[in-house]
Amino acid sequence: MLRLTWVQPEDLIGHELRQAAQDGRSATAVAAVAARWRAAGGPEAPPRAGASPRPASRYLRLLAGDLLDELADLPSGLADDEPTDLCAIKSLCPEWPSPVDAVPPASDRPDADRPDADRRRTDRPDTDRLETERLEAAWLGRAVGCLLGKPVEKLPLDGIRQLARATGNWPLNGYFTALGVPGELSARYPWNRRSAATSLAENIDGMPEDDDLDYPLLNLLLLRRYGKDFTTTDVARLWLDELPAGRAFTAERVAYRNLLDGVEPPRTARHRNPFREWIGALIRADVHGWTNPGDPAGAAEQAHRDATLTHTAGGVHAAMFGAAVIATAAGADADAGGDRPDVHACLRAGLTVVPPRSRLARAVREAVRLAHEHHDFAIVVDRLHALHAGTHWVHAVPNTALIAAALTHADGDFAGAVCRTVSGGWDTDSNGATAGGITALLAGSPAALPERWTAPLKNRLATSVGDFNGVGFDTLARLTRLEASRP
Repeated sequence: MLRLTWVQPEDLIGHELRQAAQDGRSATAVAAVAARWRAAGGPEAPPRAGASPRPASRYLRLLAGDLLDELADLPSGLADDEPTDLCAIKSLCPEWPSPVDAVPPASDRPDADRPDADRRRTDRPDTDRLETERLEAAWLGRAVGCLLGKPVEKLPLDGIRQLARATGNWPLNGYFTALGVPGELSARYPWNRRSAATSLAENIDGMPEDDDLDYPLLNLLLLRRYGKDFTTTDVARLWLDELPAGRAFTAERVAYRNLLDGVEPPRTARHRNPFREWIGALIRADVHGWTNPGDPAGAAEQAHRDATLTHTAGGVHAAMFGAAVIATAAGADADAGGDRPDVHACLRAGLTVVPPRSRLARAVREAVRLAHEHHDFAIVVDRLHALHAGTHWVHAVPNTALIAAALTHADGDFAGAVCRTVSGGWDTDSNGATAGGITALLAGSPAALPERWTAPLKNRLATSVGDFNGVGFDTLARLTRLEASRP
């Protein structure tokens, strides 16, 4: 029996009830809908996977659809502080960065007409090489962080800690392994079923496919096909052309389904989509940052056009935050000699594009504070899990907060950041990917990343997106650099 995940109405209603409570809709109205659903015998939301084990009756399925629509019509009490519209977001951000802060192309810089400009321009090929190396590091770092988190995705925090301790890998400092894990422990906390065969230390052979790498590939295709002025409709068109439906999950799968049903963007993000504040838009943000070096505003606006196909409010804010952080990290010239911003400046830049009273901004600020206050990162993680208890493990707000805490606590160090992030639980592979991409970009080159992390990837990425299967990270870096240099 096929139970398609993330789209059955009877499986969505429990998630929508939780989302409604979190985004400020009337508690009384939400409770009334929940009571009607439970009185009819409706199940709770699946706790980990995206489908309940048995299909609902035709009556329950129709009721779930009606209740989803009823919940979606309830106004949010947080809307004034957490808009999705870009103009409204900008109006709430007093420190919104100016586009003039972007690093201009070499030919547009003030020194381009100086007597020594010709000599300086002859040095640009070397700068291009260095910038391409930085992008290769970023692609590699994203892959390493994702790979580290893949086998423990969906596991509870205690399970991650026990599995790592059982093999002497705690505090986490290397890829997970099943070798030496007691049978009772592995039965209690089984590795991620889809990932265990390709992402444990003993069986890594290149970078296996993952949506955390598929979406950056899609966004690279997006820029190659439509340029930086792409629209949200262009994103939808590209997905229908290039993204296999089975490779989309949660908010992305619902939006994909909505497109096939004739729902147009941006309504695709809201229609029967209880995952619209989950992490999916954030994992699509890296390319927007990489291709807008030094321009966090441009990166955030680009990420917004992408994110609104599938997400609203906190889900969109997370993508904008991530893109702005990455654009800031990418901003300094490769030959600037130490003027590159540190990770703390990058995080501050990310907050300038997020409404300051939003849940996401408050969560990031609190996470950074905790990271500064506690030497033991496990204490930071425990506090974050307590603060966000009841929020789904894929929700963008706690996951973004964890990433910010790990980046802060590790002071931007690559291995320290990815290990702290993954050891913090929740959406381990997505969080590891984001932290790894940011810190590898700051590290500056593939050679700056420890070989024990990068060598198992063998400069090979598996994917079902476009013609990229088997592509090398060096090739991806060159293609990304080309898009970054376009006007």
